[in-house]
Amino acid sequence: MGLFLLFLFLPSCFNPPKNNAHYKAAGRDTLEAAESGGASAAQLSAVMRNAELPPALSQKIQAAWALNSAFITNLSACLAQDRHLRELVDKRHPLPPDYVPSGLVTLKDGPYQVSRAGLTLRRDAAESLGEMAAAARRDGVTLIASSAYRSYRYQEEVYNRNVREMGKEAADRESARPGCSQHQTGLVVDFGSIDDSFAQTAAGRWMLANAARFGWSLSFPDGYEAVTGYRWESWHYRYVGKEIAAFIDNYFDGIQQYALRFMYEYEQITASR
Repeated sequence: MGLFLLFLFLPSCFNPPKNNAHYKAAGRDTLEAAESGGASAAQLSAVMRNAELPPALSQKIQAAWALNSAFITNLSACLAQDRHLRELVDKRHPLPPDYVPSGLVTLKDGPYQVSRAGLTLRRDAAESLGEMAAAARRDGVTLIASSAYRSYRYQEEVYNRNVREMGKEAADRESARPGCSQHQTGLVVDFGSIDDSFAQTAAGRWMLANAARFGWSLSFPDGYEAVTGYRWESWHYRYVGKEIAAFIDNYFDGIQQYALRFMYEYEQITASR
């Protein structure tokens, strides 16, 4: 078992940024490992321990790994996607200050409405948003995009303003420090009012019930602040693609952070084999 032990990698938000070349090579190794049957039982245990999965969910994953070949197939499909779709971005895993996603496009009123000019998203996320909004329109619901891509510098302004207005402790519960915001990926939309009232609107209820079908996942669900690092944000959805969205729902009880952390730790383990 000693051959498979992995030290716990828990960088702070201000640790050195991720190395893209390393992650490309690691991604190839990880995909090959998944396609060849994945990690050993000891490695899987290390992955779940490092991912800080709760016991019940760890047991569920262990059972799926041992008894259901579909889990390996689904994991392989997720790892074959653009790695930025599963990029772990949180308080301990920052993006570099100079990271700007490729293929940003400007959002314009169409199937959805845009609350202000100049909002941008990655092209694949924008296309999916249009598809999803068209489906919502057919159900009599209009989606409003209120915030999307934010640069490192813009997020720095947002965070500092929130600290001034509400104090550091309160700001850290609902505002990411620069580099630690999912918005910097270009894959996130804040919908509607950007406050708790969104959950009770027709759009909020529709998104909760249907977003995953189009590849979108609620990042900060109610009751999981200790896991995600942020209080409930019913309006904050991240585009992860249909394969990863299904993987989150089918195996991780719909909790995005658990699934992204699992895949991140899995890549760390298999890349070191």
